[in-house]
Amino acid sequence: MSYAGELTKAEFDRLLDRRGGPAVLVHGGAGTRVEDDPALYFAGTKRAAEAGLRVLLQGGSPLDAAQAAALVLEDDPQFNAGTGAALTSAGEVELDASCMDGTTLRAGAVACVKTIQNPILAARRVCDDTPHVLICGPGAEVFARESGIPQVENASLITPRQRARWEELHEQAQKLGADSVRKKIGTIGAVAVDAHGHLAACSSTGGTMYKRPGRVGDTPIIGAGTYADDHEAAASSTGLGEAILKVTLARAACLRVREGDSPRAAAIAAVGLLRERAHGDGGIIIAGPDGRLGWAYNTPRMSRAFIREGMSSAKAAV
Repeated sequence: MSYAGELTKAEFDRLLDRRGGPAVLVHGGAGTRVEDDPALYFAGTKRAAEAGLRVLLQGGSPLDAAQAAALVLEDDPQFNAGTGAALTSAGEVELDASCMDGTTLRAGAVACVKTIQNPILAARRVCDDTPHVLICGPGAEVFARESGIPQVENASLITPRQRARWEELHEQAQKLGADSVRKKIGTIGAVAVDAHGHLAACSSTGGTMYKRPGRVGDTPIIGAGTYADDHEAAASSTGLGEAILKVTLARAACLRVREGDSPRAAAIAAVGLLRERAHGDGGIIIAGPDGRLGWAYNTPRMSRAFIREGMSSAKAAV
């Protein structure tokens, strides 16, 4: 585990347990690579958290703030979302994203989109402009164009690093079969709480590397990858989507906060549930309506950062 700056784990925990908003907490995925320079993850997650807090301090809603943070991470090729996302076994990018407003329980999501650079924007439009919660595939892409979200070529979302990973897995798949190759996990997410205790959450991903085309994990599923309720908490999950779906990880964590756990304790319990019941690897970030924050993961690394009003810069860890 690595921490940016001079803070120890105990100092991080004290800051997480501080009450009162506004505050923003983000993650860059439980699949954060051990071999990579942590400075790249520190920089990206800090930028995202700080972008979210700026929105809150300028009078934006928690959903606006979480979306702003998610956009930064989608546009950073270091993370598995938007530009630089994982490739399917067919060698394309297929993106999923979701958002939820804890005040009204409004939610929106898209899945399996190939021509949207920032799927969190499309998820927000589903949330704000339709009676639906989840729109998939070509239908989501048509809706995005109708909403004024530009269409991009799928190839523009593919980075050389992800193409090289795909080539390596493709070679393995020729020998072992497509479902037998070892897949990386990763997602991005953000949770935000304002000074009044209102909450929101956003998540976005390219899914698991070398997944079958059309595969959908937890990220666009409300209650699994994303959840927010002002009476409970806001959460964004990351990790093996199939396992997270089985235990509805985000809602499970939020319920623990409603029952009296701190966000830190709820995060630890939720990740324990993921491992115990679904034998899954992953992590979660949580914000409570009282402004306390929490995170937990059972993978070697999970990049994350947070910032509160009054802090000069975000604090990050991997």
